[in-house]
Amino acid sequence: MHIPKKGLRALGIAESYAGREHSTLAGIVMRKDRIIDGVAFSRVTVGGMNATDGILAIVNALDRRDINVILLSGCVIAFFNIINPALIFDQTTFPVICVTYEVSAGLEGDIRHHFPGDTARLDAYRRLGTRIPHILPDGQTVYLRSWGLDPADAGRLCTAFTCEGKIPDPLRVARLAARAAHSFVM
Repeated sequence: MHIPKKGLRALGIAESYAGREHSTLAGIVMRKDRIIDGVAFSRVTVGGMNATDGILAIVNALDRRDINVILLSGCVIAFFNIINPALIFDQTTFPVICVTYEVSAGLEGDIRHHFPGDTARLDAYRRLGTRIPHILPDGQTVYLRSWGLDPADAGRLCTAFTCEGKIPDPLRVARLAARAAHSFVM
């Protein structure tokens, strides 16, 4: 992947979840030069297992072939609605990077507590694999999982799309859009 290219496009997908039945997902297509040239929304069930379908709905609604990478703000959203990034990569052929921001011992215990006996959910979580720390130029650390590209390229892409702070800009804008849309459709 040619990262210096100014027209490099990322689809950032983030959610707004406020304890309701549904969580709102926003997808923002942003070029590396910070130009936004696409927006789409979907909803997923809080506590469900349809997060992957919600993300694929955004990709399909945008109907773009010029996206170079999909950035996800977490792989577990909407009260343990677990995303399948490998399936997203397989169906779209776009590399997928899941970005998280905190050190964590993992969620297996929480999943067992809230969903006793739900081995499918636990297996889906385990398939996500290990997060790899990536230090941004300002010294802050993000934690990455990637599908369709190696961890070093995933780190370079996160750096390329992060202007300040530790949230890549497509995810920061997607989070703002999801919050605005979620509060609008209450």
